[in-house]
Amino acid sequence: MAKVNMQSNILGANELLARKNRSAFKESRVLAVNLMSSPGSGKTTILERTIEKLGDKLNLGVIEGDLYTDQDARRIEKKGVRVVQINTEGTCHLDAGMVGKAYETLSAAQLDLIFIENVGNLVCPAEFDLGEDFRAVVMSTAEGNDKVLKYPLIFREARVVLVNKIDLLDYTDFSLDKFKDDLKQVNPSALTFMVSARTGMGIDQWSEFLLREVRNKAV
Repeated sequence: MAKVNMQSNILGANELLARKNRSAFKESRVLAVNLMSSPGSGKTTILERTIEKLGDKLNLGVIEGDLYTDQDARRIEKKGVRVVQINTEGTCHLDAGMVGKAYETLSAAQLDLIFIENVGNLVCPAEFDLGEDFRAVVMSTAEGNDKVLKYPLIFREARVVLVNKIDLLDYTDFSLDKFKDDLKQVNPSALTFMVSARTGMGIDQWSEFLLREVRNKAV
């Protein structure tokens, strides 16, 4: 009996489209960041704070992924940046084809930096290359200490990990030492930023890092 590995076929097709996206980003000298997290980590609020810091320095665009609604996209649009909404209609991740079509809408804007806010999920998004320059994962102190080891792929593939809600650290059982040990085991080269989207703590450092990355790509 012949069997077809559908996952291999899907990922293979996605990889071809991811390469196309990567070439388009490179040609336009736009930095593309795939922002991922579980639901409720504060990913959209971090994005809002980052836009506030960088909006007068860079031309920014956002590709907003969500299952059904445009609530997050409307929040981001209020910050004065170009936004394209992708509704996946139940699919738990963005893929390179979706991102490529969204970028066609944004590409005429001569952007410096594009945030791709992925669907809130720590599993499926990790498997799909979107053609991004790097991946950044947001996790919050309120989520507990088990996420890095329970979902190692998404943390292994990340260049950056942002630990959000650091202002709530004293009110949770979250251990920074355990987080650092677990991340070192899974991805010792990952950069970490301790942030609070609510208070603004750490957003300056994160924004300065992004600004350097944009300038490096433009060279």
